[in-house]
Amino acid sequence: MCTYAVESNRIRHAFALTCVVMAATATPATLSQAGETFTLTSADFNDGGKIGPRQVFNDAGCNGANRSPSLTWRNAPAGTRSFAITIFDRDAPGRGWWHWAVANLPANVTSLPENASAAGVLGKLGAVEARNDFDVDGYGGPCPPPGNPHRYVITVYALRLDTLPLVQGRPAALFDREISGTVLGSAQLTVTYGR
Repeated sequence: MCTYAVESNRIRHAFALTCVVMAATATPATLSQAGETFTLTSADFNDGGKIGPRQVFNDAGCNGANRSPSLTWRNAPAGTRSFAITIFDRDAPGRGWWHWAVANLPANVTSLPENASAAGVLGKLGAVEARNDFDVDGYGGPCPPPGNPHRYVITVYALRLDTLPLVQGRPAALFDREISGTVLGSAQLTVTYGR
């Protein structure tokens, strides 16, 4: 679970996802009511838990299925016009590592099933995916160097615009800059993976 946060500073968090999208129609229950918290959950792991082999990258010495996690979010702030999702490794050397960034998810979409981007469903919804730091468009799972586990921050952003002026395959850092200028609120999960 995570807490609602109104973003006022530059956002620097995370990215990546993939398969078939389960679109849910926005109803009053999906929008934040007084006292309700904007939350993000996954059927694949808990906040503070470990990423399993299905989400791990399948290259660079890692042997996972490279499937983006299932994600569900609730209680988006009033005025939400679209969503964006990022996955970012804050423990990677240097500036960190972008694993996924998706923008322009319609406001009536409140969940993604496992493996949403690889199936092409995000494109059918009009969403666009960034190029991750593996130099691949879409989701690229965890694959840190051997040693201490890394933390992966998964963030869903509620945005005040229907669409951002982004093009499929642009760098994830560019997506992050565009997202940060229109955020109404965000919800996060942090998970770990090491080898």
